[in-house]
Amino acid sequence: MEPALYLLPVTLGDTPLDKVLPSYNLEVIAHIRYFIVEDVRSARRFLKKVNKEFDIDSMTFYPLNKHTSPADISGYLKPLQEGNPMGVISEAGCPAVADPGADVVAIAQQKNLKVVPLVGPSSIILSVMASGFNGQSFSFNGYLPIEAGERAKKLKQLEQRVYTEQQTQLFIETPYRNNRLMEDILHHCRPQTKLCIAANITCEDQYIKTQSVKNWQGHLPDLSKTPCIFLLYK
Repeated sequence: MEPALYLLPVTLGDTPLDKVLPSYNLEVIAHIRYFIVEDVRSARRFLKKVNKEFDIDSMTFYPLNKHTSPADISGYLKPLQEGNPMGVISEAGCPAVADPGADVVAIAQQKNLKVVPLVGPSSIILSVMASGFNGQSFSFNGYLPIEAGERAKKLKQLEQRVYTEQQTQLFIETPYRNNRLMEDILHHCRPQTKLCIAANITCEDQYIKTQSVKNWQGHLPDLSKTPCIFLLYK
């Protein structure tokens, strides 16, 4: 197989692989022995799910998180520079999108190493598809501020962009703060602004619903332990 940095999507939850990943991905993974991963344990579980016969102990895993230095990341790419294919695995979804894998890709590009993104589930794209909002202009904003005043200010800024730029605004939150975030949206956004809540995308208990802030009042779901993405539009 051609030496390259392969960006390997994983499931967004406990979803059957054949439901969200092409068989080609699994063929590629079978030829890789060096992996740069956001979480070693979840990466090992994913690889065992791909093929129970994999000799996981013969594989090399390089942990990648917000504390990993650029020098360490550059060193991780040595097997690729020596002609070995490498894989990047996130905890969920597509690596390098709202994910520290982007740092690896940036350094690989600087070193003129080949990067190959593979097809897989992205909560950002899937939620835009299912929201009914503007799919030609949208912005993913990551996590909003935790402090109440700053969060309220940011929500109002994003909502203003909806109306002035006709741009869909997306953001996420740590699951245990989801309920608080939803309440803040209802409190600070205009009654007519539309909110789409997309939770556990691609999973059996998937929940995706769009309605106005006004109509969400008194009808918010309990998503305190559920991975979610939130979208605003007019």
